[in-house]
Amino acid sequence: MQHCVQTAKGFVETHAVGITVAVVAGASLLALRRWLAGGVCRSKARLDGKTVLITGANTGIGKETALDLAQRGARVILACRDLTKAYMAAEYIRQQSGSGNVVVKKLDLASLQSVKDLARDVIINEDRLDILINNAGVMMCPKWKTDEGFEMQFGVNHLGHFLLTNLLTDMLKKSAPSRIVIVSSVAHEKGHIHFDDINLDLDYRPDVSYRQSKLANVLFCRELAVRLKGTGVNAYCLHPGVVRTELGRHLVPAALWKNPLLIPFLMMIKTPREGAQTSIFCAVDESLANVSGLYYSDCAPKTLAPAAMDDGAAKRLWALSSNLVGPV
Repeated sequence: MQHCVQTAKGFVETHAVGITVAVVAGASLLALRRWLAGGVCRSKARLDGKTVLITGANTGIGKETALDLAQRGARVILACRDLTKAYMAAEYIRQQSGSGNVVVKKLDLASLQSVKDLARDVIINEDRLDILINNAGVMMCPKWKTDEGFEMQFGVNHLGHFLLTNLLTDMLKKSAPSRIVIVSSVAHEKGHIHFDDINLDLDYRPDVSYRQSKLANVLFCRELAVRLKGTGVNAYCLHPGVVRTELGRHLVPAALWKNPLLIPFLMMIKTPREGAQTSIFCAVDESLANVSGLYYSDCAPKTLAPAAMDDGAAKRLWALSSNLVGPV
């Protein structure tokens, strides 16, 4: 026994510097990971008797948002394109939350007809709508087109949600106080609305398209807040953070292939649950009851990029979007 103790003591003394470095490095990484996790929604607000609709809620931050709101007692509608995944997500949420009030409805944001069909379904079959969370999206995809011929990222991330929100606005007004939550991105900071080439037919680049769509989300939110002032319906937009979800499926594999050393760093970014916190915050936090049109990140208000503060561009985008989606 004494020999073992002496051996261990000798090892520690010999490797003291290395052990110290390893401990400090480990503690630093843990602190960094906690910091990167971002803010947490602390609100204990209940949503009993309330109805929430979340687009793209079968995976990622949408699924985690749906779970949290179901746990608060809300009737949660998962509006999704992939019904197989949606039904699986709904069953998971029922089991985890103990709520049987989780339903699935079909929504393909790449089809304006599908958007109209969902809105009609909700208006006919639901008694109320208290929270609409425009969460679904695509990121960095190739040059694809929606059913109506719009560039996919602009069509799904903005136009589909623009139409859905407008079709459900009267229902939200009747259920007021109510909220509209729009998931945008810090990518809006480098965005530009190409009014003369909105589908980027002249020069398509996935990153340029994505940034345009995320800037459109913020401009839409701000103009929406202006138009809904005094109705009891508030609008918020947000950056969820860099999150490990399927959204990056067109980007991450390529990045890893070019540089496998990035793999450890990917483990440091937010989990879907962490990424959902700001969406949940905007949906339920009591401190937001009397504000609208603001932008949030890590459960706190953040300053927008100058391009997102352009009221003229917001109005011009609204007019263009209305013309593209047709009468609502």
